Amino acid sequence: MKTFRIGEFEISKDSRPFLIAEMSGNHNQSLDRALAIVDAAAAAGADAIKLQTYTAETMTIRGAYTINDEQSLWNGKELFDLYREAYTPWEWHQPIFERAKEKGMLAFSSPFDETAVDFLETLDVPCYKIASFENTDWPLLRKVAATGKPVIMSTGVSNLNDIDESVRVLRQAGCNDLILLKCTSTYPATPENTNLTTIPYLEQVFDCIAGLSDHTMGIGASIAAVALGARVIEKHFTLRRSDGGVDSAFSLEPEEFASLVTESGRAFQALGKVQLSVQQIETKSKKFKRSIYAKEDIRPGEKFSPANLAVIRPGDGLEPKYLDLLVGRESKFAIQKGTPITWEVL
Repeated sequence: MKTFRIGEFEISKDSRPFLIAEMSGNHNQSLDRALAIVDAAAAAGADAIKLQTYTAETMTIRGAYTINDEQSLWNGKELFDLYREAYTPWEWHQPIFERAKEKGMLAFSSPFDETAVDFLETLDVPCYKIASFENTDWPLLRKVAATGKPVIMSTGVSNLNDIDESVRVLRQAGCNDLILLKCTSTYPATPENTNLTTIPYLEQVFDCIAGLSDHTMGIGASIAAVALGARVIEKHFTLRRSDGGVDSAFSLEPEEFASLVTESGRAFQALGKVQLSVQQIETKSKKFKRSIYAKEDIRPGEKFSPANLAVIRPGDGLEPKYLDLLVGRESKFAIQKGTPITWEVL
């Protein structure tokens, strides 16, 4: 499988997970807050900060739709007004990207129409993210692929045929480096509808690196995803959920993201390789396995029996599997209670 490069970062099956902090609209229309989010994400250990590049006018028109779903965080809000509240002003992108670079992070974005791609190209973004709701927008996919930049695409609200068609469009239009993210496009998502076992399937079917765009609360799903092969994890990020914001309810706070960095790294390290032998580091511990000992004084010529033998720790005697072989045989020597039984006694 190919190695995937984004700027100075290398992503492969042998690399630790690449962790993306999604700012989305959690800046609450304050550039100072947006820059503070960048600083906090960097301090927490994020590899990248991701924006969304659109305007309300490029997404919808006023009066087109009002959300009517009591389960939605945005119930009762007109779609146009939601996007007006959540969008990141385009003139903020450059200072945000520059701050991220100062902090040693990558910065990139999800374009939501072709004009956004043109704009992001002027900022020389290192890669593009395709959001789930745009992953069947073939003109947008072709526009992004034509840049020759790496592409990360979420697979929410899509069936296998949708994903297959979109992957073909991207690759035919010039995309050579592709990562697919399992995504459940509900906000928040629940563990029950996250279906992480899809991750190795995506990897196998589409011969690409796979990951997770995680809308669940907490970090448990992301850690499990790493164990299943995810090498990219994307989580929404905010300073404090109590500050409010369009995505704050399902976003990680800095301390939680720092835990994600630590625990995903541990999960990756723990995968290791197939190991079905005693490791060198375990050699000393072998002493504390059970073995056969004399639990009573045994006279020369006395037969071994459950009455005078015991399987105990440490492991200086014969392995327990030889107990049945010993029982009924005679000892050649006098054996003191507490002595490990070895072949020499027979």
